[in-house]
Amino acid sequence: MKLFSNRKRPVHLGPYPLERLPRTNAVPSLSGVRRPQERRPAGDQSAVDAYSFYLDLLDSQRAGDVAPTAPVPDDPVERSQNVKAGLYFLDADMVGCAAVPAEAWLADGSGAEDDHRFAVVVLIAHSRQFSSPQPGDRWIDGTRQVNADLRAAELAVITAAYLRTIGFAATAHTATETDVDLNCLATHAGLVDVKGRELRAPFLAGGFSVAAITTSMEMAVDQPLARRGLASRLDPRWMLGWGGTRAGFGRLNGDHRPLHMGRYPMERIRRVDEPTTLIIEDEVERVPVRAGGFPRAANGDMGPKFQKDVKVFAYKTPSAQSYVRQIRAMVPYQNGDVASEIAPDTDDPDANAEAIKALAYHLGGDMVGVCKIPDYAWYSHRGDGTPIEPYHRNAVVILLDQGYETMEGASGDDWISGAQSMRAYMRGAQIAGIMASHVRSLGYGAASQTNSLSDVLHIPLVLQAGLGEMSRIGELVLNPFVGPRFKSVVLTTDLPLTADRHIDFGLQDFCNKCTKCARECPCGAIPFGDKIMFNGYETWKPDVEKCTKYRLGNLKGSACGRCMKTCPYNMEGVLAERAFLWSAIHLPFTRSWIASLDDKVGRGSINAIKKWWWDLEFVDGKTVEPTKGTNRRELDFDGGRIADKQKVALYTPDLLPPGDSVGVPVKLIRKDALERADAAETPADARKRIRQGSR
Repeated sequence: MKLFSNRKRPVHLGPYPLERLPRTNAVPSLSGVRRPQERRPAGDQSAVDAYSFYLDLLDSQRAGDVAPTAPVPDDPVERSQNVKAGLYFLDADMVGCAAVPAEAWLADGSGAEDDHRFAVVVLIAHSRQFSSPQPGDRWIDGTRQVNADLRAAELAVITAAYLRTIGFAATAHTATETDVDLNCLATHAGLVDVKGRELRAPFLAGGFSVAAITTSMEMAVDQPLARRGLASRLDPRWMLGWGGTRAGFGRLNGDHRPLHMGRYPMERIRRVDEPTTLIIEDEVERVPVRAGGFPRAANGDMGPKFQKDVKVFAYKTPSAQSYVRQIRAMVPYQNGDVASEIAPDTDDPDANAEAIKALAYHLGGDMVGVCKIPDYAWYSHRGDGTPIEPYHRNAVVILLDQGYETMEGASGDDWISGAQSMRAYMRGAQIAGIMASHVRSLGYGAASQTNSLSDVLHIPLVLQAGLGEMSRIGELVLNPFVGPRFKSVVLTTDLPLTADRHIDFGLQDFCNKCTKCARECPCGAIPFGDKIMFNGYETWKPDVEKCTKYRLGNLKGSACGRCMKTCPYNMEGVLAERAFLWSAIHLPFTRSWIASLDDKVGRGSINAIKKWWWDLEFVDGKTVEPTKGTNRRELDFDGGRIADKQKVALYTPDLLPPGDSVGVPVKLIRKDALERADAAETPADARKRIRQGSR
């Protein structure tokens, strides 16, 4: 839990106070110097082998074609700040820029072109390690270095692709494939210095990985680190996290928490046996992938304009372009062969659940839960029309935070929105892919279920895994610590696992009293009214048609996350905010006041300090300035004026296209959907009907 807010800290400065360190022009000798090494060797069930494919995949994309030059600023400082912030958005620990010295090129390097004069260097720390035995050690030990290498490689490859998309030559250099001396570049970029015969990174006690991007784009460079005294290393401002940085006292960052428990204290949230919304399981009909809003648009149900828009809506920016390449590259490998023999000591569901959570957090997940998969959570048909028979019993559900800082600088429906989604989807696909590969090596079936290819619906599984409650936003489960600001990825498996119980943090009452997301929705798709029954479950059902069409046709941004941006649960997590969260959970009479206070203090408005990206659009193979401008919405206190006349269309299962109607448009008949909404059963009537024993 942080003590100080980072609302006034620009994103390009990152989580550590590198800007406070003394600098010099002198570069230390690196002769005989090596980086800190992982102390624990790989065990008999280490997941280390699961990484190799993903490292090879990234290395195969280190270089590529360069697009025409984009209209980006000429200022080297602004350029370096943009690239650094983009890497911090991707969860880099430290980033620095350097001019590439001649001695940095390896003897056999092929990239020593004259135009690659600048480098961006990224540092990724090893995941947490404890002195005492911890759940998941058998799987994680021996992977800390390769885990950091993979993340550093991902960031370098993604950033190099971004630079090429905006018109600059760029090549990624990783721990496994490089044309440059990474230690040399890290030293010149002011990220590491030398202590004895070992490289060290300021503010980090353990090991780390380094990757780099060499590029033709001119940037402002950082100076090497100067020798620091004890006072500098124990700066009390850093120890407490002053200025919004990551604190030196690890307890303030959650470093004391066992890895399998994650950094968020989900164990303090009340657990219950049933969801806080009614689900009549035998009345929930399975639906096909074809019935989703975006697949309907892709199949022509909404007309040719939206059929075209669905191909680009979420990745029509240069940054999102680089993420989506990775997402697509991983799709063919979401499933695979299972080892012929089951590994010993893997039959304990409690131990397995703790180990699988530890592995997910180690890989970069932000929240993890486990559940049994109800039949209705399986799609009935895949996107190609083939029927789906449920094939795994359990689900591991992983949430990926879309980034509080970036959300603060955005309107929610501007040019960074799609990139926020794609970044989380990309990271999730990688995490679940590695986990699935490892579980299969233990002799159990496992498959990753991603945004690009999934046989299961994620929303019911997020709910079942005890990671949140259904919210007014509708088709979204809201988490008490990151609110709606996440994307999910799911691992389905037959590995024995103990399921988590549901949670109750008072959200149904809070959302009943708060209509901020409905008020702020740009297209009026979120209902102001009460919950209804839809396909066997209780929900605030949004107007999927309106929502889909706005997200696809948004001309002043990429996709939309306005509801996430303005939700009172979209919190930073500082000490003061935890107090309000506690009050909202435990003191029901404060909920209306907290929702009102959220408006009064301007929460949900744009924090200009956090705006780090350039508003650019990728069209027909080149990056251009958006022709229609950019959404920069502030709070709309008059947005509730539509509440009394709002009409929400309800496309019930009988109005949805059949699962095998691939490529055959099935027109949305809004009149029928509005009639279904008028006739929708109330949750109170449904409960009464159940008590009376009728269906």
